[in-house]
Amino acid sequence: MKIRKSAQKSFIKTVRVCILETPLIHPFRISTGQHDSLHNVLLILRLNDGTCGFGEAAIATHITGETVESTIALLRRVAPHLKGRFIGDYHRILTELGSDLDAIPSARTAVEMALLDALTQTLNIPLWRFFGTRAERLSTDITLVIADAEQTHDSVRGFVRAGFRRFKIKVGLDPASDLDRVRIVHAAAPRAGIILDANQGFSAPAALKFLQRLARFGIRPILVEQPVHRNDWDAMRWITRRSPSPVCADESLQSVADVVRIIQLGAAHAINIKLAKFGFLQSIQMAALARASDLSLMIGSMMETNLSATAAAHFAAGIGGFDFVDLDTPFFIPDHADQNPYLSPNGIYDLVKCASGIGIQKVSSGLRLRYFGIPRNIPS
Repeated sequence: MKIRKSAQKSFIKTVRVCILETPLIHPFRISTGQHDSLHNVLLILRLNDGTCGFGEAAIATHITGETVESTIALLRRVAPHLKGRFIGDYHRILTELGSDLDAIPSARTAVEMALLDALTQTLNIPLWRFFGTRAERLSTDITLVIADAEQTHDSVRGFVRAGFRRFKIKVGLDPASDLDRVRIVHAAAPRAGIILDANQGFSAPAALKFLQRLARFGIRPILVEQPVHRNDWDAMRWITRRSPSPVCADESLQSVADVVRIIQLGAAHAINIKLAKFGFLQSIQMAALARASDLSLMIGSMMETNLSATAAAHFAAGIGGFDFVDLDTPFFIPDHADQNPYLSPNGIYDLVKCASGIGIQKVSSGLRLRYFGIPRNIPS
């Protein structure tokens, strides 16, 4: 991308880090645990012209081992290397910080996001233009967490009324109750697409048996996400070869090298790209490899705010070719999704009217911010 003179003259004046906190509307329960609240880290880069670039680090300790404390410590450590740098030098900055940021992927994502948000605002283009020439409208699924039958019934009816047409059902904890909940969703929305997300909760034979039981009731999911343990590549290959539904690798995907491994082994039909795990630049490589090898693409997220979810929507809309979109977490944060100007109540992301950057300026809507002082060697 050719950098305009405006970006070459704009430099980072101040760096600030804070915590984003909020309870969730209801517990987000999956086979490996439960989230009751969101605790992420926000990076704010203010340029000399007043432009603010925002970046979010979505903390998923149970998956990546990262913590809020370690992420804040790293961001504060790299802050002196950001201050005073021209925003047009974003790629050089990221190259120089590469080994430091690799230690905590969510911190790398926050830095990349804030730099690209500031850069594209300075260039007066929406973020999706950084990745492509047109923005596809995206329709996110909506997640139904592990809950009892009554809660599942009430949730799916509400989402059907809102206009959702794809449901991601968390499974893998108890096959009997999982079967009941999937049947409830299918009965309430018989024409809707059903995605199963086991979060590593099955063995390969158990996953196949579960899918066969669903088939007896006329239910065939459009995707089965991470049915087995992330490091059991033999099991991933086994179920991929036998599953009546496409299999998607999520937790098994930890690097670009894993995309190559999946392709070589035939260990999935699709991959779930999450910017919180890989950042923007590495995700571009993953998407290119997947498309070259006829793997389907899903854009996913951790527990993230409007900021990260919309940034991911920009990425997927600009790159194009994403068959599955799972960017629904704003709907689980109180008073949040309705504050997103690009997200409709039925889960449609439409970024055409975004003027520049990510376009989310009310980052703290529905959230509580806790600020941290900037290190003394970074005058504000």
